[in-house]
Amino acid sequence: MKHLYTCLLAGASLLLACGKKQEKQTAENESFPVIELRSRDTLLQKEYVTQIQAIRNVEIRSKVNGYLERVMVDEGQEVSAGQILFLLNSEPYRVALEKALAAVKSAEAESLSARVEVQRVKVLVEKNVISKTELQLAEAKLDVALSKIRQAKAEEADARLHLKYTEIRSPFSGVIDRLPLKLGSLVEEGTLLTTIADVSSVFAYFNLSEAEYLSFMRKRQQDSTGLLELKLADGSQFPVRGKIETMEGQIDAATGSIAFRARFANAGKLLRHGATGRVISTAAVKDALMVPQKSVFEIQDRNYVYIVDGNGKVKMRSFEVGGRVGTYYLVADGLKAGDRIVYEGIQRVKDGATISARLVEPVADVAAMKPAAPNTTTAPL
Repeated sequence: MKHLYTCLLAGASLLLACGKKQEKQTAENESFPVIELRSRDTLLQKEYVTQIQAIRNVEIRSKVNGYLERVMVDEGQEVSAGQILFLLNSEPYRVALEKALAAVKSAEAESLSARVEVQRVKVLVEKNVISKTELQLAEAKLDVALSKIRQAKAEEADARLHLKYTEIRSPFSGVIDRLPLKLGSLVEEGTLLTTIADVSSVFAYFNLSEAEYLSFMRKRQQDSTGLLELKLADGSQFPVRGKIETMEGQIDAATGSIAFRARFANAGKLLRHGATGRVISTAAVKDALMVPQKSVFEIQDRNYVYIVDGNGKVKMRSFEVGGRVGTYYLVADGLKAGDRIVYEGIQRVKDGATISARLVEPVADVAAMKPAAPNTTTAPL
């Protein structure tokens, strides 16, 4: 039994060795397509996750107490600046205004009486009928009456303001959000009634690393027309391009990034406050060295290709990726123009093997092969 087990083990080892030898011979005898790396001008696109916000998004709150008498709008409705949104019961504030108006009338009448008294006393003082002390007393009463007028008019203005606050109007044109309260609800001062967003234009906020920020600032000095594209959550392209307006004043020490803000016109009101997407920046790259993704394999988070020398010997070489253009990787370091790499069939190639190489031209990728236009409408970021 032991002898049989030993024979089986030896047979299995022999078959495995023969299989590996045959695989090696197949790889060495097979003709593999090889491409020669060349530099060319192209456009490099980078995507950044963005949060979209309305240029104005404010809460509409009540400034007075009362009952919700009328709701003049519906959720999601577009409204114009100054349009009435809600009406609170105004009767108590109308009564308060009437009282304030009456107080003004009373104060004005009292001041008129005090003024006449001052004139009368002044005549008597001039005739030495009464002392000057009486005149001073009459003038003091007039000052009190005039002060009462000012106080009454201030109370009138306050009453008018409170009455005006029962009509809650839109501060600007925009879109109404959720309506948490219904008709007849008790509203207190400061109660949230709804939110309104002005989405005629939107802000897109996104973060750049410190290195990307420095690159952007250098390129911005050469080209200040920087336009961005916007990819929506469903993968579709927003038809209007945006422009970077500003950035934060400092780099976040925790993340090593800095926030940028771009503005996109939103005439069709497609974009809404709180939406998400990706902003796409396009940079013109001169003499870019690109490697097809199909020729690249990854080991422990490092990217490799198979370099082929003049004798057909294959050697693994790692390189740094500087970006992605279509179906190509942009080479940042590790490879140079003129290097020959295995184009297809890298799964069947082993490091150190000798292959039969045939030079081919890679299938053109329109996105990657597009040359950089000198006056492109997009700008590097």
